[in-house]
Amino acid sequence: MSETIKLDQFLKFMGEVSTGGQAKIMIQSGEVRVNGEIETRRGRKLVTGDQVWIGGKTLTVNLEPG
Repeated sequence: MSETIKLDQFLKFMGEVSTGGQAKIMIQSGEVRVNGEIETRRGRKLVTGDQVWIGGKTLTVNLEPG
């Protein structure tokens, strides 16, 4: 994996959404927060340690190999 991952890709990878279109709708409607702030850009680049809140859950980004 690379050192960053786009927000919409991360949500798909974590199984929070099943399609990119679903991710786009959730992100643009303000349902997703990154590090405590509403994020409306689906291309927002995430790095290890970022906190993503969606649907009452907090997910921590971990792009370290292994």
